Amino acid sequence: MNRRSFNTLAALAMAAGLVAADGNTGAWAEDKAPGRIVVAGGDLTEIVFALGAGDSVIGVDQTSNFPPEAAEREQIGYVRRLSPEGVLSLTPDLVIAAHDAGPDIALEQLEAAGVAIARAPETDAAAAIPEKIRFVGQAIDRADAAEALAARFEADFASVKDKVATIGSSPRVLFILGIRNGAPMIGGTGTTADNMITLAGGVNAGAGVEGYKPMSREAIIAAAPDAILVMSQHADRIGGLDVILDLPEVALTPAGQARRGIAMEGMLLLGFGPRTPDAIAELARALHAENAVAAGL
Repeated sequence: MNRRSFNTLAALAMAAGLVAADGNTGAWAEDKAPGRIVVAGGDLTEIVFALGAGDSVIGVDQTSNFPPEAAEREQIGYVRRLSPEGVLSLTPDLVIAAHDAGPDIALEQLEAAGVAIARAPETDAAAAIPEKIRFVGQAIDRADAAEALAARFEADFASVKDKVATIGSSPRVLFILGIRNGAPMIGGTGTTADNMITLAGGVNAGAGVEGYKPMSREAIIAAAPDAILVMSQHADRIGGLDVILDLPEVALTPAGQARRGIAMEGMLLLGFGPRTPDAIAELARALHAENAVAAGL
């Protein structure tokens, strides 16, 4: 951090009361609930509100679109492109940040200015969401409420998995994150999309790819997906599901020929938050139709 940037941040922190005149840092301690919370991560915002602490949230990032009340909070930008000056201007006691929030230098500058940072653990599977709920509860001094929410999540998660297990069909599903340089960017193994497809009783047609990567026209045709899955935000940006189903490589697949596309709200589908059991049930209904209804989904 250059001296000018540090001085700017220090001045903002002093004005916010985050740094005392003698240089001691921290207006918040872990043994009391923070009064002013900034959240960088839509899943974490959902958890904070679910724990009944929404009134303490003063700022959120662009991925924080649920519950609707989150949209009424001040915006701090995209979770991976945070501005320390913008966050400091809100005078937070605590910043709860996703594991991939950043850039790292921004969080380091906030800490240097005396802001308490609680960075969430990386959650690479839906089964680990209770750990994230308990982390948030500890950070905002609502451990008991977090334990209750985690228990409800675990019960709902187990229930939806049991119901999906009774469905006999296993359609092949290709998740398309977006289009880059004309090539579909798909969700392969090790992704949230892969986990969600499996939990909903599907087979990831992009399993030959690891992570989120472009997939060639020939590979998509060979993958032969029965359904195309996208985030509704992406579908809206490019003109709807029909645009994706009309791609030459998709049109030649069973999904394209059957015009079978599924659009789901991005944070619901991929957020790995408290609503994930609902997301699994919604995706299962879209994939299995009558069989999902018969399974009680």
